[in-house]
Amino acid sequence: MELIVEREDVWIASLEDKPGALGAKLAALAEAGADLDFVIARRSPEKPGTGVMFVTPLRGDAELKAASGIGFFAANRLHSICVEGENRRGLAGRVSEKLGAAGINIRGFSGAVIGKRFVLHIAFDTADLRDQAMRVIKEMT
Repeated sequence: MELIVEREDVWIASLEDKPGALGAKLAALAEAGADLDFVIARRSPEKPGTGVMFVTPLRGDAELKAASGIGFFAANRLHSICVEGENRRGLAGRVSEKLGAAGINIRGFSGAVIGKRFVLHIAFDTADLRDQAMRVIKEMT
């Protein structure tokens, strides 16, 4: 089983919890040339009327300038990886089990299957845990 395991920089922005807020931020990024691989957005229950969005990747000066202009910042405390490969039943469970058996706590976990391929975005509290997780997952191949 071949797995692609890479570090990824995640960018975060707050959102107003109102119609069109997400679309406006995504449109601004697209106008700057961003071709996003992953977007997640949700309400912030601890701050009614607001939400938060996470995107990856942002590349190049134009994208970074546009992103910072609409409130994005690099998530320096969110150490994330992207894992991709051919989908197999139970693979997300096996990845999370392997990480747990290695004593690695997961901060965030998102996944999807597109056609015959899967993608996981996994976040950790520290760069050291992220690097350990990368080694553990690469050993699965």
